[in-house]
Amino acid sequence: MKNNINIYEIMERLEAVLSPYPHPLMLHEPCFEGNEWEYTKQCLDSGWVSSAGKYVEKFEQHLADFTGVKQAVALVNGTAALHLSLLLAGVKAGEEVLLPALTFIATANAVSYIKAVPHFVDSSEYSLGLDSEKLSLYLQEMAHLKAQGSFNKYTGRRISALIVMHTFGHPVDLDPLLDLCEKYQMILIEDAAEALGSYYKGKHVGHGGLLSTLSFNGNKIITTGGGGAILSNDSEMAARARHLSTQAKVPHPWAFNHDQIGFNYRMPNLNAALGCAQLEQLPRFIEKKRLLAQRYQLAFSSLAGIKIFQEADYATSNYWLNVLLLDEEYSKERDRLLELTHQQGIMTRPAWTLMHKLPMYKDCPRMDLSTAESLERRIINLPSSAFLVQ
Repeated sequence: MKNNINIYEIMERLEAVLSPYPHPLMLHEPCFEGNEWEYTKQCLDSGWVSSAGKYVEKFEQHLADFTGVKQAVALVNGTAALHLSLLLAGVKAGEEVLLPALTFIATANAVSYIKAVPHFVDSSEYSLGLDSEKLSLYLQEMAHLKAQGSFNKYTGRRISALIVMHTFGHPVDLDPLLDLCEKYQMILIEDAAEALGSYYKGKHVGHGGLLSTLSFNGNKIITTGGGGAILSNDSEMAARARHLSTQAKVPHPWAFNHDQIGFNYRMPNLNAALGCAQLEQLPRFIEKKRLLAQRYQLAFSSLAGIKIFQEADYATSNYWLNVLLLDEEYSKERDRLLELTHQQGIMTRPAWTLMHKLPMYKDCPRMDLSTAESLERRIINLPSSAFLVQ
């Protein structure tokens, strides 16, 4: 039987990385060291602060250029981007959407907004994202393939889409999941809310699915205050996203005509101005965050019972949030570590509560989730702000 993990040694090594910086230390703080004041002041001085103005289109173009996609559509937040993506993908009420149990609740909530049914699948310890091999075996047993698509043998509902999530910025292994989507006639959507600046096999995430989504919440690698985006290589679909996100208003110099039910989802110019200044600094943010990840990895490399999660061999991660991963036999020490770090002014957090454990999703269909349940017990996110590397 192994000895208990050395909690105080963990604390000493954590402080060795973080001690140069004033405590308390938040989990992930925004960094405003560029043109944020100048650009937002231009909005205030001009009066163009809402959904019209030059910075919205400028932000979208810079975002498309950085990620390499044809079109980016700036929206009010990442949840709205997921909601709109599901509608654009044609997912219908009553259909099932496969998604990880280990994800932020917005992924499941967006499915619920369109009255579809979340269907939870397991994750891989190698990527923290969906386990393609386990999902393949599950689909062989559960899915019935017809001319109209794949159907759940037990519920009779069509399985229309798969949402993958790049957990804490680490890209999931997309290629085998794309193969499964082709085989089972499912649409793939990438929830890349945490993964701006992450790459899969040398290409920025967001190119694998029909549509992909980003978040620019205050704790993301860049922020617009509140904000999100849809990425698409289909110009027509991007145009539809812009139309729906502006209340489906038909362009006209003065008339208010709307041709379908739309949404007030467009990003305001003031937020986009902030985003433009942040995007200018993104390469430097990524460089600093990858250096911080290396420092954590070096600090904990010789300590038994834990490890700092590292990117997969096919990936280049933005390391949005660094992950301290306990060995399973030490998972009971997680809450003690969380308590000690908070007492020392170091904000840490566990993984999200798994979706199937939440009251509104407890009766949704799901596969065996043993890996996700293990990861939930063992993950501790560490402070990961870019300013922690000077």
